[in-house]
Amino acid sequence: MSLIVIGGHSRSIGKTSVVAGLIAALPEFRWTAMKITQYGHGICSKSGEACQCACDDDTWAIDEERSISGKSDSSRFLLAGAVRSLWVRTRQGMLAEAMPRVREELANSENAILESNSIIRFVRPDLYLTVLDAATEDFKLSAQEFLDRADAVVLHDGRDHVAWKSVSLKSTAGKPLFRIHPPQYVTPELVEFVREKLRAPVSSSRVKPLFSIKSSS
Repeated sequence: MSLIVIGGHSRSIGKTSVVAGLIAALPEFRWTAMKITQYGHGICSKSGEACQCACDDDTWAIDEERSISGKSDSSRFLLAGAVRSLWVRTRQGMLAEAMPRVREELANSENAILESNSIIRFVRPDLYLTVLDAATEDFKLSAQEFLDRADAVVLHDGRDHVAWKSVSLKSTAGKPLFRIHPPQYVTPELVEFVREKLRAPVSSSRVKPLFSIKSSS
């Protein structure tokens, strides 16, 4: 089984669109997709607003998506062609409680693609991509913590102003970087990179950085 994790530094920067784009571009992998949402204090980490993410009785819940309406993130994964789509919800800081069930779901999957940063604490994916948008100031601590673990960066192109404060991108120096122009969140180069990375070991001599990220920090 191959496992991809898609993370990013904030909400609403295209992580779900990258996941859906890769699912659609690589149907041969027969993906099981997971959206991982952590909640707390009545505020949803998915949208930043009050919502129904909280579990009624437990610290976590996993729901299997059935709809292909595209109205939810997990539904978008099915609409893109995922074989299964799951929504994992946990209280803030309690993802570990859900991990035995998550691992069980992964073990029963042909290949899996997960949208999360914090899952990196518990799994070693074959590929970890981080999505960055310099126009969005918020930078999650989980994204900073695992920035050096990213195998490649998916960067919104054409941003004239960097809104991040006190965030160093030095750990991404030399990593492959794929520039995107929404509404196109997945490029042919990114798709080919993922396909080759999952099908065969990729040495540093075979994959060269497309660009470099410079940081003043």
